[in-house]
Amino acid sequence: VGALESLFLARLGYNVEVFESRKDIRTEEHVAGRSINLALSTRGRASLKALGLEDEVVKHGIPMHGRMIHSCSGEKAFIPYGKKGQSILSVDRRKLNEFLLTEAEKCSNVKLHFEHKLTRYSPNENRLEFYVDGQDNEHIATSDLVVGCDGAHSTVRRQIMRASRVNYSQEFIPHGYKELCMPPTADGQHQMETNYLHIWPRNEFMMIALPNQDGSFTCTLFLPFSNFKSLTDEASLVQFFEAHFADAIPLIGRERLVEDFFANPTGNLISVKCSPYHLDDRAIILGDAAHAMVPFYGQGMNCGFEDCLVFYNLLHEYGDDIRGALEAYSAKRHDDATAICDLAMYNYIEMRSLVNSRVFHARKKLDSFLHSLMPQTFIPLYSMVTFSQIPYHTVVQRRRRQDKMVWLGVVGSSVLLASGLGFLLFKHSDNIPQATSALSIHLSEIFSH
Repeated sequence: VGALESLFLARLGYNVEVFESRKDIRTEEHVAGRSINLALSTRGRASLKALGLEDEVVKHGIPMHGRMIHSCSGEKAFIPYGKKGQSILSVDRRKLNEFLLTEAEKCSNVKLHFEHKLTRYSPNENRLEFYVDGQDNEHIATSDLVVGCDGAHSTVRRQIMRASRVNYSQEFIPHGYKELCMPPTADGQHQMETNYLHIWPRNEFMMIALPNQDGSFTCTLFLPFSNFKSLTDEASLVQFFEAHFADAIPLIGRERLVEDFFANPTGNLISVKCSPYHLDDRAIILGDAAHAMVPFYGQGMNCGFEDCLVFYNLLHEYGDDIRGALEAYSAKRHDDATAICDLAMYNYIEMRSLVNSRVFHARKKLDSFLHSLMPQTFIPLYSMVTFSQIPYHTVVQRRRRQDKMVWLGVVGSSVLLASGLGFLLFKHSDNIPQATSALSIHLSEIFSH
């Protein structure tokens, strides 16, 4: 988000300095930290398109047309994301970061600083102090406007909270995640169907797999910490996978599974909400610094990129009135950020559990049918979030109205059916015993098959 924001600010003519605590990832062979693949969808693509960068990013992504559900027995079921032709893109986190840094570096009014860890921010003077890795000194910078894109544990946010009245809440979910790798075949092909998000839903936990350009899949195991603690050795791990993800073992490889599981760290998942996002005309926070969310709707990056576009449009609209633009951004974006944080929490339940429900599948089919009849009036929840730029809070409100519409339709149909049945029973009351007997015989024949 930080690199993208620098590009938007540079386009407006500002002189921008970007401070990154890590080394320049373009020079590193291995990069530590979170590496869950990114799912790029309409909101993120719109922000890239505004800068003329969409085509280059899309070229290196892999389309995913829907979810491929893996049952405990090894059977697979496909659930499309939206209409035919709609897909989200599996994007390599590192490659996207490298690309945006390179684009920022091309701008004459953008300067990049790496290995600069922010240790203190003084809002009154807009003074920032950085510890420079590898040097026994500090770097001090001042700025007219500080834009904090420094993640869920944001230092900028923390200092804004000390200088102003900011509402803040955070929630760690009881599940962690661990990354595993499913290697390609000997000839570099994917071992599973390529253009899908693969999910192994097991009610209280799940595993997902997203395709990579090199033929591998990035697998992520989401599991309660209590379960992680019980997997202490090779035997317990293999036994757990044989019970819940048996079809994945030969694809990952037993040795690779054990190696990755015990070598890779277990990550935390946090949801952060706060408001407002700005301090006077001096500072603002974007992305995870303002609204970290769990990754289950694939909207973390998309929402952060949309932040940049919304802020860019407001800066353009308000011109020299920076305070007005910052105030308008906080007012405009808060309800949307809160809504998508809540939707992301809900979607974890859907992904790990509800996708196993026949009722869920029936509702999905009903939503698709109603959307085909009324494409502008009735839009499925997932499509509104992922394939549109409808504000997130409007999505939630619209979904509630659509739920009422469906409920009233079901109740109305039931009343009509009951009325019709009652009329027929009254009209043919003399034949009720014979009809009941015939119905009993018919049902017994159905259930015997």
